Amino acid sequence: MMKKRILIILIVAFNMLFLQSIIAEIKLPAIVSSNMVLQRNTTIKLWGWADAKEKITIKTSWINQEMSVEADNNGTWYIEVKTNNSKEPQTIKIKSNASDITLENILFGEVWLCSGQSNMQQPIKGYDGQPTFGSVMAIAKSNNPKLRLFTVDRVGSKTPSDDVEKYTAWQQASPESVADFSAVAYFFGQQLQEILDVPVGLIHTSWGGSTVEAWMSSDAIKQYQTVNLDEVDITKQTNQIPTALFNSMINPLIPYTIKGVLWYQGESNRNEPEKYKEFFPAMVKDWKNRWEIGDFPFYYVQIAPYMYGNNKAFQTVDNSAFMREAQLQCLDLIPNSGIAITMDVGDDYSIHPPKKKEVADRLLFNALNQTYGYKSVDYAAPIFDSQEIKDGGIIVKFKNAERGLYSYNELEGFEIAGEDKVFYPANAKIVNHKDILVKSENVLNPVAVRYAWRNWIVGTLYDVNLLPASSFRTDNWDEATQVER
Repeated sequence: MMKKRILIILIVAFNMLFLQSIIAEIKLPAIVSSNMVLQRNTTIKLWGWADAKEKITIKTSWINQEMSVEADNNGTWYIEVKTNNSKEPQTIKIKSNASDITLENILFGEVWLCSGQSNMQQPIKGYDGQPTFGSVMAIAKSNNPKLRLFTVDRVGSKTPSDDVEKYTAWQQASPESVADFSAVAYFFGQQLQEILDVPVGLIHTSWGGSTVEAWMSSDAIKQYQTVNLDEVDITKQTNQIPTALFNSMINPLIPYTIKGVLWYQGESNRNEPEKYKEFFPAMVKDWKNRWEIGDFPFYYVQIAPYMYGNNKAFQTVDNSAFMREAQLQCLDLIPNSGIAITMDVGDDYSIHPPKKKEVADRLLFNALNQTYGYKSVDYAAPIFDSQEIKDGGIIVKFKNAERGLYSYNELEGFEIAGEDKVFYPANAKIVNHKDILVKSENVLNPVAVRYAWRNWIVGTLYDVNLLPASSFRTDNWDEATQVER
């Protein structure tokens, strides 16, 4: 009887100790782990969960003094920690009564979040039947302990999540890790690491076919529409459910300190350009407010020309030129932003252009010039500025063409119209190295010009640094027609 009583007491004691250790054990978010890259030379946040009022001590390899923090009544804790410019691997020790966690091989560097839809998601190895140009050499040369990758897997949620549900943890760039990683993100990060000679961390969180609404928080979208997901099946068309991707693929990453964001999305909203021009800047503003690290840079990609099943659309939203116009106009609506124009790298029958490095290069030029002070690196593509009617034609002038314009061959894709709003194919040539003269014998009194104003076209107009001009129009007509070539 005595032995049985002692056994019962031991079992109860063991269970109590086990339960206590489970309750009090510190839990860190997935993004805070060994091998991570912390934004250098700034104040970052470490956070996690523990038992309510649990006392936690934190010791880092780069700060002599031990730090302490207490979990709140809900068991949440966070602490601000200063980083520096050291290139040496660092460690963080996090302790409580029930936990003793050591995070190793941490680097200080530049951290960029990369998001959007399938063109950001497209891996280095490409999709089936849809290549990424240069993939084999990129994979072969990818081993780099100073470039680290973190991937959020595609999961949606009706409410904001505290932590990502599925993910690939921080790992260094290698042939094994790079092949499945975002091509645009990798090409950007690999070159940034090489140029700055500092570690770079890339956080990839994208979902093919996603709408901008899916990446907006409920607070950001409620000013435009009511969202009620109570009766919504979150497993069906998740990537187009308002707030679903923000909740599960962005919110859990906040407040991990980042340097900036790369964004490649828009195809799934292409038939709503005016709506996108409201939603996209609202999303960016909301993200910046939530991160609480100031007005960080936000660089995005204009959708590339593509057939979209109808290349005769002209004055309707079936013509993706209206979406490209809206994206270009967002430059003026989003502070500290930049755009990568892709008029020359599209693919007529693939919505996933294989030239991902060219896209990454143009994002990189934005970052180098505007974020890192490389002012001799040109990043801004020619943008329509004004027009002058002269000698039966129209002279078109551009911003961002300080050293002039260029075309490999003859300029194509220009159309001109009179007051009847009927556009005719036009001849165009560069004059004085910096302007375009557009004329047509069919339009004797021209008033407006359009360039590359269709779904599928190959851009022919560049500046001298081979940054392509966006499609544009000098009019704002709601009604116009086009004479086919």
